[in-house]
Amino acid sequence: MVTTTQPSASPPPPPGKRRRLGRSRPLTSAQRTPGRSGPVTTTEEPEQHAAASVASGRPDPLTPAQAFDALYAFCAPALVRQAYLLTGRRELAREAVERAFQLAWQRWPEVARDRDPAGWVRAVAYDCALSPWHRFRPRYRSPEPPPADPADRELLHVLLTLPPSYRRTLVLYDGVGLDLPETAAETEASTPAAANRLTHARKVVAARVPELADPGRLHTRLLELASAERLSAARPPIVRTGCERRNVFWTRAAIAFTVTIVGATTLTLRTAPTRYEAPVAPAQAVHGVPPPVGLGPLSREDQELRAKLRQAETSGPERLAPEPG
Repeated sequence: MVTTTQPSASPPPPPGKRRRLGRSRPLTSAQRTPGRSGPVTTTEEPEQHAAASVASGRPDPLTPAQAFDALYAFCAPALVRQAYLLTGRRELAREAVERAFQLAWQRWPEVARDRDPAGWVRAVAYDCALSPWHRFRPRYRSPEPPPADPADRELLHVLLTLPPSYRRTLVLYDGVGLDLPETAAETEASTPAAANRLTHARKVVAARVPELADPGRLHTRLLELASAERLSAARPPIVRTGCERRNVFWTRAAIAFTVTIVGATTLTLRTAPTRYEAPVAPAQAVHGVPPPVGLGPLSREDQELRAKLRQAETSGPERLAPEPG
């Protein structure tokens, strides 16, 4: 039975006093790409670019590659840590984040105009990390080495025992620092359902680790667990070039598949019969038929009968002969 009450635990600290695992910072109006109203995060290269633009006296908008690199540099490290809390696997966390940013680069006009590009990428990264198809991959069938610290190992084990939707809600609310409506929207659930999931997840964590019954302490421990592992993401140009190579590969594969289908169809039309031809039955041996016997010499009676027939008239009632019609 699903309850519709708000979480019964004490409210978390105010958003201004909570460290978050990664939120986007909007650029100024002079740093946004024309025609894109969505916020884009900053990094070192765009800051140098903006400084050079201000020094020259005229603002120069960021290119799509610079805006993507800025979003990646600001969000990717935090997203890798969050994905590690969701999966407990270091390589899978990096792979999910890189895949999410590759999809973002493929749909960059859509992502750049989104109200929250960081939230768009985070939702895709979480979906990739929690995909149930990973269980069928041979490399992810065996567990990875757990954290060295026993407390971190116990907390990670508790997180992984939660259902994926509860785990995602807990990480978003107590780890990232989203409020309840934002958490419900990102998990595609109603606000009462998200509150119920959060309450259940907190109860399970508090039952296994009693000192984490306080939401503030749980938030701190999630940050410490995510930061304890040495998790790093690839460089932004590597992700962009990998996405472009993937697109080229699939485009060529689609073209080759189409050409193969067209060639096979043409060959079939050229060689297929235009009328039905009954198949010839295979030959079979016939048994039980006596072999043909050659004619032997005639007896005296047969010779006399033959001579009599030759001497008889060919017409008359005594003999019938066929006439041509």
